[in-house]
Amino acid sequence: MPEGGEVTVIATTISGSVADWKKVERIVPLFREHGWDDVVLHAVDSHAEARRRTAETVGAGCRRVISAGGSGTFNAVLEGCLDSGVGLGAVRLGFLRKGSADLIGKVLGMPDEIEEAVRVFVRSLAADATVPCDVIRVESRDGDTMPRHLVGYGGAEIFGRIPHYTENRFIKYYKGILGQLFGDLGPFFVGASLAALEKTLKRPFRGRRVWSVRVDGDERAQGRYQAFILVNGDLGPNLPFARGVPLGSGDFHLFGLRDLGVPKLPGQFRRAFDSTIAEDPQRWGFEGWRVTESLELAPGDPRPFPVNRDGSTMLCQGAARFSIVDQVRLMSRGRTAGGADEGG
Repeated sequence: MPEGGEVTVIATTISGSVADWKKVERIVPLFREHGWDDVVLHAVDSHAEARRRTAETVGAGCRRVISAGGSGTFNAVLEGCLDSGVGLGAVRLGFLRKGSADLIGKVLGMPDEIEEAVRVFVRSLAADATVPCDVIRVESRDGDTMPRHLVGYGGAEIFGRIPHYTENRFIKYYKGILGQLFGDLGPFFVGASLAALEKTLKRPFRGRRVWSVRVDGDERAQGRYQAFILVNGDLGPNLPFARGVPLGSGDFHLFGLRDLGVPKLPGQFRRAFDSTIAEDPQRWGFEGWRVTESLELAPGDPRPFPVNRDGSTMLCQGAARFSIVDQVRLMSRGRTAGGADEGG
């Protein structure tokens, strides 16, 4: 076996397309074909179990962990690494793409096809090819919600509601079918459409929320928004914001879509996700802020609100606060998102 010791794979059994579900049973045999015999697989049925198993594994001495699932699984594994108390500086974390969006996995250059993905991991592990990535903590100002962590993206309003339509166990079956028929982003856009429809139908009963946006301690905006989208770097063409910003830049970015009324919403979303919204941001109510220390999103009423943590829901009240608290090394193909060679 190559030098370096045990590698642990934490795999969710149902995530991604129907074809993705079949990847789990092939992971360990494919590693063995490349001479990696000390690869241990833990198949889990939930994000909570993925987090717990990861904490146990890292606490017991493993320092190289591969998440096999979608972005929700990946962030659960990340939090398991934090729970272990070992310290992220000692850990190498990988993303084997088996989910419905897998944006971080794509940025890291990880292929979707399982044989090629394992080949890339073998080379990455041997060379310790990694990319630094900032870890963002999310805290709710009021209520009993514990702080959570993420890498990748987050959001509120319509963007915060999307996981409600994509993340419970029953829905994962239809996600698998949508992913098989329409590709990785099929479930995301269906979830976004349903969240937008729900907001439109409930508007006459709940009214329109007024939000305050505080960046690095200063109020930068106030008003009604359809969606907030947070990214901690360049996540590629599927989420075309913060272009060229490395995942480990030490800052993150928030983008807001002002509430210009229901008729404008389809155009806002379409132009946001093909990046043409930046050509005429005032017309489409598009705003952006770079955050170096802290971000606070506070609604003008006391009702709880959901925050999207890279595909998982966190219920907040009073305000949601975001800040960079750590950094982790992510296994990569050996190149950055921009295509330049990446050191170890």
